Amino acid sequence: MKSKVTQLTLQRLGSLPKFRAYASSSAASTVQTVSVTDRFFTLPDKSTILSGIQPTGTFHLGNYFGAVKSWHDLNTLVANQSGDSSLFFFVADLHSLTVPQDYELLRKQRMEAFASIIACGVDPESSTLYYQSTIPEITSIQWVFSCMTGMGYLNRMTQWKSKANLNESASVSDDSALGKVRLGLFTYPVLMSSDVLTFRATHVPVGQDQAQHLEFTRETANAFNKTVGQAYFKVPHTMLTPTKKVLSLKDPKKKMSKSDKEPLSKLFITDTPEEIRKKFNKATTDSIEGKLAFDEENRPGISNLISILAAATNSSVQETVKEVEHFTKKELKERVADEVIRELDEPARKFRELIANPELLEKLSQRGTDKARSVANETLKDVMKLVGMGHY
Repeated sequence: MKSKVTQLTLQRLGSLPKFRAYASSSAASTVQTVSVTDRFFTLPDKSTILSGIQPTGTFHLGNYFGAVKSWHDLNTLVANQSGDSSLFFFVADLHSLTVPQDYELLRKQRMEAFASIIACGVDPESSTLYYQSTIPEITSIQWVFSCMTGMGYLNRMTQWKSKANLNESASVSDDSALGKVRLGLFTYPVLMSSDVLTFRATHVPVGQDQAQHLEFTRETANAFNKTVGQAYFKVPHTMLTPTKKVLSLKDPKKKMSKSDKEPLSKLFITDTPEEIRKKFNKATTDSIEGKLAFDEENRPGISNLISILAAATNSSVQETVKEVEHFTKKELKERVADEVIRELDEPARKFRELIANPELLEKLSQRGTDKARSVANETLKDVMKLVGMGHY
């Protein structure tokens, strides 16, 4: 005999599409390495794509090629595809609080990140753009998930260890680790799960370093469905884009980072053509003679330039290597600079226009918040009814 709450919930859920819950053992089937620009790539009808980026200010080349260019490509794909799919992109400002912040600087960086998303080609008319912190339903649902999440699973996650400068074998059972780790950082994956599941996303484009958290999100969906006895949440697919990480132009053994004190190591979407050429001309390569080759271990500088060129020309690394293998290093740098200048011309122009118009940015973010909350509120109502909170 079903409870009254369950009967009411089933009535509300009756109009939702049927779906099956994936078991943990089927996780591999939910991970896809895709190139959105591939002419054979399609999205299933009525897909929901969601992704976010932390507010570290104006985007650098790693942000652009590692994440937001694929958002632009998805935006274009969905706009041209008659499948009634929806797109949600957000500034992950709550996630930024997991590490110490200069709050006045954060206020500025939030706006710059929002402007950067639009400048890089995400259309606020066809995609829903918002600040994570303006959707309180996310943190309400996070609390429910937190009550269903085992400490042991979170302890095995790697990001809280790396952000707290701990080794991978660290555990919160160690006094030294426990003193360094804040609760928000430790439970970061639960908030990420709520980001995704609040909007019932079916596909989440992320980098390789976030793949573990998407696996956690699938586990969270299954745990919730099992706990309430209803297959409410779909299990989202991880979309890994083939673009390699963009590495430091001066130390290609590490990622490009805004916090790097070496100004020639990083390249921003707002850099002038002259600045771009200078940075690539000064980029670290190697002393190896002969044909250029993609070899991340032995030739990281050359490999980084080849990756950037491949991303800028929408080509594979293999195709790019064939094109440049007989180039001199100087010719390779010039070719990369030419393509990056071309690629960033429109984003740079748009960013400057947007950042000079904070009223427009506020209007666009409010519009996105309103659209996002209309979806999030429906999910929150369902979740609260399923866990016995009848006042929703």
